[in-house]
Amino acid sequence: MPVVVVESPAKAKTINKYLGSDYTVLASYGHVRDLPPKDGSVDTDHEFEMKWEVANDSRKHVAAIAEALKSDDTLILATDPDREGEAISWHLKEALTKRRSIKKTTHVSRVTFNAITKQAVTEAMQNPRDIDAPLVEAYLARRALDYLVGFNLSPVLWRKLPGARSAGRVQSVCLRLIVEREMEIEAFNPREYWQVKTALVTPRGQSFEARLVGLAGKKLDRYDLANVTDAEMAVSAIEKRALKVTSVEAKPAARNPSAPFMTSTLQQEASRKFGMGAKATMNAAQRLYEAGHITYMRTDGIDMAPEAVQACRAAIKDRFGAKYVPDAPRVYKNKAKNAQEAHECIRPTDMTKDAEALRLTDADQRRLYDLIWKRTLACQMEAARLERTTVEIGSDDGQVGLRATGQVVLFDGFMAVYEEGRDDVVADDDDGRLPQIMNGEPAKFDGGAMKAEHAKQVEKTGATKNAVMSGDSATLATQSFTNPPPRYTEATLVKKMEELGIGRPSTYASVITTIQDREYVRKEQNRLFPEDKGRIVTIFLLNFFKRYVEYDFTAALEDELDQVSAGESDYKELLARFWRDFSAAIAETSDLRISEVLDVLDEALAPQLYPPREDGSDPRVCPKCGQGRLHLKTSRTGGFVGCGNYPECTYTRPIAGEGADGEEKLLGHDEGDEIWLKAGRFGPYVQRGEPTPENKKPPRASLPKKGGAYLPGWEPEGMTLDKALTLLTMPREIGMHPDGGVVSANLGRFGPYIMHQMPDEEKPVYVNLKEFQEVFEIGMNHAVELLAQKRANPGRGRQAVKALREMGDHPDGGKIQVMEGRYGPYVKWEKVNATLPKDVEPADLSMEQALALIAEKSKKKPAKKAAAKKAAPKSTTAKKAPAKKKA
Repeated sequence: MPVVVVESPAKAKTINKYLGSDYTVLASYGHVRDLPPKDGSVDTDHEFEMKWEVANDSRKHVAAIAEALKSDDTLILATDPDREGEAISWHLKEALTKRRSIKKTTHVSRVTFNAITKQAVTEAMQNPRDIDAPLVEAYLARRALDYLVGFNLSPVLWRKLPGARSAGRVQSVCLRLIVEREMEIEAFNPREYWQVKTALVTPRGQSFEARLVGLAGKKLDRYDLANVTDAEMAVSAIEKRALKVTSVEAKPAARNPSAPFMTSTLQQEASRKFGMGAKATMNAAQRLYEAGHITYMRTDGIDMAPEAVQACRAAIKDRFGAKYVPDAPRVYKNKAKNAQEAHECIRPTDMTKDAEALRLTDADQRRLYDLIWKRTLACQMEAARLERTTVEIGSDDGQVGLRATGQVVLFDGFMAVYEEGRDDVVADDDDGRLPQIMNGEPAKFDGGAMKAEHAKQVEKTGATKNAVMSGDSATLATQSFTNPPPRYTEATLVKKMEELGIGRPSTYASVITTIQDREYVRKEQNRLFPEDKGRIVTIFLLNFFKRYVEYDFTAALEDELDQVSAGESDYKELLARFWRDFSAAIAETSDLRISEVLDVLDEALAPQLYPPREDGSDPRVCPKCGQGRLHLKTSRTGGFVGCGNYPECTYTRPIAGEGADGEEKLLGHDEGDEIWLKAGRFGPYVQRGEPTPENKKPPRASLPKKGGAYLPGWEPEGMTLDKALTLLTMPREIGMHPDGGVVSANLGRFGPYIMHQMPDEEKPVYVNLKEFQEVFEIGMNHAVELLAQKRANPGRGRQAVKALREMGDHPDGGKIQVMEGRYGPYVKWEKVNATLPKDVEPADLSMEQALALIAEKSKKKPAKKAAAKKAAPKSTTAKKAPAKKKA
C-alpha cells in the first residue's frame, strides 16, 4: 500500500477515512529534523552547510515510516501547503534516504490540498508533483538566519547583560515595537481641552443633543476651549441666545463587508472579540483544519475558490433571502507582493454548516469556527445601506453654532450576520437616530436634561471644576485630556508587524509567544507591557546592533527571502552578505566591559530614567539618602535604577522613571521600622525595613490579586501604611483549636484560606474562603465550623471542580479534560492524569499535545513495574528465573 505522510495524527485519521484501506497514512508529528543547538550547526566557512539532527522524539516516527516502506515502494508526502510543509517533506525525504529506506526504485511524490475534504484529498492524489526546491531553499535561508542571529547574538547578551535570555531576528524587532510604544506613553504630556454639548427639544417635544462646533463666528478647533474659563464663557454664550435649525442634510451611505480571513486578520479579530492570543487562535484553527472543517489556516491570501464563492452565495440566499445576495460575486485582491503561503483565504469547507451544526465540544474551536463562518458569508453579502443626517443649529447673530448627527440603517446587508471589530475604539460622533427636525424651526433648551450627566462627571472626577453646567441644566461642558498612544494588544501588534512587513503570517504567533516566554513582555488585560529586561535588551540592541533591529532592514530581508522562494535569488549569496556584516558587528562588542555597556545604556535611557523633578532638584540624586547618584544597574531579573552608595543605601526602583507605577515608595513607619512599597520580579509588594546582615529577608507581602487584576482598593497607587501593615500581619493567627493546634488565615496562590493541623494528623487541612476580606475578619467559631465540614467530607471540593477545558474525545474513547490541580493544571483521561509543562497554558494546549502527554504518562507506569520485576533475578541466570517462578 502506498505510504502517505502528514504532520499530525489527527490529520492522518481524517485523511485515512477518505483514502480507505488502499493507503497507509502515517504522521511525522511535525518537523523530524532540526539544527542541534551547538556551535557549527551552520558552517559559515563552507558555504553555510547545515548539519541536521533527527530529534529523539521523532526517531520512532521516522522508523515507523521506514518500516511501512519495506512493503511498498511508493511514498506520498502530503504535508501542509506552505513553506514549512514543504520543508517537512524535504526533511522526511532526506532522513529516509540517509537511513536507506528510500531506494532507487522508491517513487517519491509531493501532494498538497488546501482543505481536508474527500474531494480535495482525492484531487490532490491525482496531481502529484516534486518537492518545490525554491520553497525549501527559502526555508533553509530563514532557518540559517535565525540560527546565526540567535546563536551568535544571544551569548553577547548573556555576557554583557545579566538576566537577558536571548535575541532573535524577528522577535527583537517585535520587542522594539512594544518598548518604543511604552517610551512614547511615558514621554507623553496630556493636553487639556473642553467639549460642550446642549440638550435641545423640537416643537413636537422630541429631545436630541447637539455639540458646540462654532463660537464667536468661527469654527472651533479641538483645543480652542483650553481651560475652565473658556468653557464657562462658551456655556454662557449658548444659554444667552435663542437657537434655531439652520440646515438639515440627509445623505445616503454604504458600508461594504470586510475581506475574508487570512492568518493575520484572523488573529486580530480573535483577539478583539474573544481576547484569544495568537498562539491559542492558531492552535484552535489547526484543529479545525485537521478535522476538515476549514481550509488551511496559514495563508496571506484573501481570494476564494470559484466553487466556494458559489456555495457561499447559495448559503446566503437560503438563510437570508435573495435580497442579501449581490448581483455579482465580490472579488478581493491579494495585497501581498509575493505570497508564499497557501493562496486561498481561511473559510469553512462546507458553507451550509454553522457552528451549531458541527456540534464542536471545544469552546475555542466552536467560537473560532463561528467567527470564520460568519466572516465568510458576510464577505459575499450585499452592502449595508445607511442614511446619515447632519443638523446645523445656530443663533441669529451667528455667534454660536451647534451640530447634531445621527445615523439610521435602511438595509442591514452583511451586518445581519457579522461586523468587524475595531481596535482602541473612540467615541463616535454618530448618536443613532435623530427625531424629526425641520429646517428653520426653533430649537429650545431641554431644561434639566444634563443634570444627571453632570452628577456623573463630578462623581467620576471628584471635583466640580471638571464639569461646567448652565443655569437651567441644559448645557454641559466637560473637561478632557488627550490620551497617549494605546499599548499594543496582540491584535494591534500583528497588524503593525504586517504593515511594516516584519515576519510572515505563520511566524506571528510564535514570535509573540517567545517574547512573553522570555519574560521580556507581560500581558495584562490583553495589553502588552515591556518588562525591565525587555527594555534593557532593546536599548542594547539599538546602540550596538541598530541595523539588525531596524524595521526597514528586517522588512527588506523578508523581501529577499521571498525572492529566494520565487526562484529569483540564490540563498547562499543572501546568507554570505548578511554574515559578512553581522559577524563584524559581533566582533566589535567582544571587548566591551559590562560597565561600558551600562554607561552607554544609562546615557541613552537618561530622559526616561531621570526626568525633571517638580522641585527642580537634580533628578540623579538619590531621593532616599540625598547623597548618592542614581545609576542604571542589571541583575538576573532585569534592569533597575539604584543608588551609587550601595550597600549603605539600598534605594532601587524600576527603570520606568520617577513616579512610575511600582516605584519604590516609603509608606511610613511602624515600631521604628520603615514600611516600603516595592516592585519585584513577581509584581509589587510591601516590606518591613531593609535587609541587614542579621535579617537578610525582612517580612514581605504581595499585593492581593484575583484573575490577574488587583483586588479593588488594593492597587499599588492606592496603597497606604494601614493597608501595608494589614498585609504584613499574614499569616494571621485566629486562635487555638478546641482539639489542639493553631488555626491561621493566610493569602495563597488561589486566594484566601484557613489552615489547621491536629496533633495526630499527618498534614494540615486547608479550607478556601469565598471572600478576600474574610482572611482578616473570620473568627474562631466560624473557622472551626468550616474545618469540621471539610474533615467530614474531604472529597467535596474535588468533586465540585469543573474542567478548565473540554478537549474532546480520545481516539480510544473517553473524554479528555484539562483540570486545575493542587500543583497546577493537568490533562485527565480516564485514570491517567498528566501534568502540563510549565511553558504550556491550558488555553493553548492542543489535542496533539494532550494525546502525547497522555501517551507518555501511560508508558511511565508499566515501565517502573517492569524494571522492578527484572531487578530481582540479576544475580541468577535467565534459565533459572522461570523455574523459580513455577516453584
